[in-house]
Amino acid sequence: MSERQGTGASSANSKANEGQDTSKKEAPAEEFDIDLDAPETEKAAVAIQSQFRKFQKKKNEEKS
Repeated sequence: MSERQGTGASSANSKANEGQDTSKKEAPAEEFDIDLDAPETEKAAVAIQSQFRKFQKKKNEEKS
């Protein structure tokens, strides 16, 4: 099994919460029922992947 690193957003959130009282209980996570076979879901996935590829390309160009 491989381990995933946390995203930048979650790292930022943990840093922002360092000074806060952690004894407060968090609200339970909301559950979603997503139909993975729906055409809308496929379109959304393609759109997300496209935006991610553009982001990766831009990020790699900035490093060069």
